[in-house]
Amino acid sequence: MDKDSTPPDDSFQIRCPRLGHEIYFSYCIRENMGRPCFKILDCWFRYFDVVNYLKGKLTEEEWERVAQRRPKPKMLSLVELIEKAKRNKKESES
Repeated sequence: MDKDSTPPDDSFQIRCPRLGHEIYFSYCIRENMGRPCFKILDCWFRYFDVVNYLKGKLTEEEWERVAQRRPKPKMLSLVELIEKAKRNKKESES
């Protein structure tokens, strides 16, 4: 059976593995500074044809970023956050 490529409305929520609570598709599509979350394909493929939907809504370049994007390793993210906090602290002390 073919899945519909229409996303569910905001009356339907699923559990977000990143945030740890229920979330709407409308959030996932713009979660990353206005761009789709990197896990959007993993999370929503069971519920509708998210691939066809995104291909119809995104430019080819945006689609490629979504399809090929992978998260940074957790350790790298933590190091970057620590460095950013250090910079912010130095700037606020100046």
